[in-house]
This record gives sequence, structure tokens and C-alpha cells, in this order.
Amino acid sequence: MSADSTPEPGIPGEAGTPDEPGTGGPGHRTTGRRRRPRARRRGLLIAAWTAAGVLVLGGSGLGYVYFKLNGNIKSVDIDQVLGTDRPKKADNGSENILVLGSDTRSGANRKLGGGSDDGSARSDTAMIIHVYEGHKKASVVSIPRDTLIDRPECTDAQGGTHDAATGVMFNSAYTTGGAACAVKTVEAISGVRMDHYLEVDFSGFEKLIDELGGVDVTTTEDIKDPESHLDLKAGTHTLDGEQALGLVRTRHGVGDGSDLGRIQLQQAFIKALVNQVKDVGLFTSGKKLYDLADTATKAVTTDSGLGSLNSLMSFANGLKGISADNMHMVTMPVRYDPANANRVLVEKAKAQQVWTALQNDLPIPKSATEGNATGEAAGVVSSS
Repeated sequence: MSADSTPEPGIPGEAGTPDEPGTGGPGHRTTGRRRRPRARRRGLLIAAWTAAGVLVLGGSGLGYVYFKLNGNIKSVDIDQVLGTDRPKKADNGSENILVLGSDTRSGANRKLGGGSDDGSARSDTAMIIHVYEGHKKASVVSIPRDTLIDRPECTDAQGGTHDAATGVMFNSAYTTGGAACAVKTVEAISGVRMDHYLEVDFSGFEKLIDELGGVDVTTTEDIKDPESHLDLKAGTHTLDGEQALGLVRTRHGVGDGSDLGRIQLQQAFIKALVNQVKDVGLFTSGKKLYDLADTATKAVTTDSGLGSLNSLMSFANGLKGISADNMHMVTMPVRYDPANANRVLVEKAKAQQVWTALQNDLPIPKSATEGNATGEAAGVVSSS
């Protein structure tokens, strides 16, 4: 089978792929050159956090507007599901937020994502946002969805229990047990307590970018990927929602075609997005503010601690002082699996440096980010 005809591996239930999320793990060993898997990438979840930051500008207290926006927000009581067997909360003023992308194929997402509506959702974008004491800077740690991990036993929001599994892809946690299982898996991997949870689907991401008026980026090379419906010449562009979604989904024709390369594009887009938000003109346009707030609150699912407009606005207010220049973005240290070129393995010693830094509210050391698998797409996209 040629590289181009090879189905994307390890996404449970997707056409042409194994149904078991762990088929790329131990016991299923493949060899050969690194393939360029076919992919349908999800929206960038950090957009939910960034867009939520502007909600604080609209805290007028108007009854109808408040209750309308408040009623848009969906939440999951993760603390109740997970109980007390978790890493303890930090007492240094820092916060950790798990930001996930959900790619259910139902509703508006069916047109954007392609594939069949099999009733499941997946999390192909995952980031830990660590907000340092003082809330003036943050570190963002991306977790590759293709990472082989040991998933703990977990309970979903409906009370169903799911057995632990060894050597499965990271994104199988959300597919298996939803938000609570994803949070528990991240905490098991890192030993870091997740204080909050934010999720947005790729339909919501596209609408958020359109409401923001697009995002300006510069590309250093042509990017053309029929799978993500993206066709950009090298140069400066104002991306609308569909183009932005295509950019953060693409992996063909950029870098080594891996999920890691896509993460590098996503991280560059985040910085462009953060830079853009402060120049949108929200202070002078009440309708624009309302439309953005309406779209953002419909797009996000949060933990119960952020499940009201007041809580979300207060949280967003605490983040608005963080500029793109004060965001340090890294990928969890990994290496390619020598037995399966489409999977990555955690570089445990270096990853522990990352987790220890977050636990102690310290900068991530440079030594943790050197010599890891990268995806080879750094510098392809930047802020205009």
C-alpha cells in the first residue's frame, strides 16, 4: 500500500481505520518509512479561551442579555465525577486549564469534518494552559493525540466505568469516557491538577474566527491540502473561519506530515490570534461584542466551576493581561515510536522536567525541549 493510500491510524470507528484505539500500541508492530496519514483535524480549542477573554468587556448586567448568554454555556461537573483521588491543588496562585477540541460529526460539524456520524466524538487537539502566579504570563503544553499512553480506569459523566488500558492513543481517553476521563488521563500522565476544563468543537471555532473578523498570518511557503480544504500561497493573509480551521487541521504538505507538525502550526496560529483580539475594536461596537459573546458561549463546554457567565467572565478577566509575547509554547517531549512511525512515545525524563516546572510554577527549562521529535513545521506560519 502506498503512503498516500494509507488510512489514518488509530481513530476509533473512523472509516478505514482500526476500531481499537490501542492498535498502534504494543502487540501491533509495524515498520517502514513514516507515512503521511490522511486526516480531518479539529478546531483549535485555545480559541475558546481567547474569545472568552473578551466577554468581560460586556459585563453590563442587562437581564435578557445575561440570561441569554448564561443559558448558552454547557458544563460538566468533573470534580464530582473524579472525586478526591487527584493531584492536590497548587497553593502558589497558579492555575492549570485543560483545553480540548471535540470533533463530533453530528450537526454543523458533519459538513466541516467529513466522515460518518458514528455517534462518537474525539479530542485531537489537547493543550494544558499553565497560568503563572500574577496572571501575566503562561506556558502552553500541547499533548500529541498520537502519543501512546497508559489510560487509567475512569468514570464518565453518566456514571459509567471504563477499564484501564495500556499502550493506547492519548485521544482515546475522550472517546472512551468524555471530558472527565480526558482530565483524569492528563492528571495521571503529568501529576498536575487541572483546575479548569474548556472544550469547543470545530464548528464553533470557525464561527468564532468569523465573528472576530478573521486572523492575520504570514506563511513562508505555499500550503495546499485538499483534505483540510486549504490553499494558501506564501505571503500574508487574513484568514476567515474556514481557512483558519483548514490551517489548524492541515498536516499534508507541511513539515513531515505528522501530528507534531500540525501542532507547530496551531501554536503559531494561537499567537496570531492573541495578537489580533486586542485590535478587533470591540470597545466601540456593542453588536460585535454581543455577537462574539453569543458565539463563544454557544461554542464552549466548561467544567462546572466555569459553568456560569459570571464565573466565565471572572476567569477571563484574570487572563486578559497575558500577551502573545508572554506565552511560552512547547509540545510534550516525545520521540517517534520505532515500531510504528505513526505513533510517538513520551520522553519520560524530559516530560518530567515539564511537569515539575508546572507543579512549582516555574518556567519550563530549555533542556526539556531540545532533541525531541518536532514535526519540522516551525516557522511556516507567523503573526503578520
